[in-house]
Order: sequence, then C-alpha cells, then structure tokens
Amino acid sequence: MCKGLSSLPSSCLERAKDLRVKLSHLTEPHHKQKGHDGKVPLDLETLLKNRSALQAFRGFLRSEFSEENLEFWLACQEYRISPSNMQKIKSSSIYNQFINPDAPQEVNLDAETRDALLGVTDSPCADTFDEAQQRIYNLMAKDSFPRFLRSNHCMDAIKAF
Repeated sequence: MCKGLSSLPSSCLERAKDLRVKLSHLTEPHHKQKGHDGKVPLDLETLLKNRSALQAFRGFLRSEFSEENLEFWLACQEYRISPSNMQKIKSSSIYNQFINPDAPQEVNLDAETRDALLGVTDSPCADTFDEAQQRIYNLMAKDSFPRFLRSNHCMDAIKAF
C-alpha cells in the first residue's frame, strides 16, 4: 500500500523537484512542437549564445530585479579571455562589483565560494571565477530560465525572430 511522499527520502524529493523545474517548460503549449529552429532557446547555454535571446533574457531578469546574475556570468566570460596582464584589474573589478558583501550587484554565492574568491584575488588566473560562475549558471538554469520560458519576454522574443 502507498504511504505517500513522506515515506520517500528527502534526496529523492529534492531530485524530483529539480527535474520538475527543468522540465516544466515542456508542458507549456507555446513550447510544444519547437525544435532547433532558432525560435525557442531550448536551454540556457543556447540562449547565452544568441544575441537576441540574450537581450530578451536580460530584459526579463531586469524586470525581476535579478540582472546581476547574468551580468556576473558575462563578466566572467570576458575575464576568462582577457590577457593575463589585465586579469588582476578585472578580477578586482568583478570582486568589487559582484562578490563583495557590499557590492552594488552582489550575486548569491555561498560563503565557502565567496571566501575562496577572496583568497585568490591577489593572484588571479584564467579560471579564478570558474566555480562561482558555474554556481550562478546553475542558479539561472534552475530558477530564472524556466520562468523566462513562461514569460511574455520569451514570447516577444519568439515573435521577433
């Protein structure tokens, strides 16, 4: 006899929630029957590579007052390809803009990641922000991106293609 969800381990419930969030956009009527035709960004990675979709996503994040996550991710991308002689200046700028607890566009990072970044800002390298960038990417992929897919911003972007 079924004992209900309370009998399942919490790890199973968390995994089920993650899957529901990742797949929720597939149940929306305007997303069905869309393939790789360039009209619907199928995942966050695809969206970030498309200028028009990226602008629509930025507008959506701005409307939710969470644009800092995307701006941080983009700053990390730019940092990664910057010349090594500019990395110290750029890493300091990223830290002051996004990581510092008093930063104007502080991103939501756990204390361990934030502390690790503080320890390497004096001697940055190309992968200094990789872990933090991946955490923010995962946050956007799990949280902001599914909401974007259900938003008018996404629908407007699709109509513009």
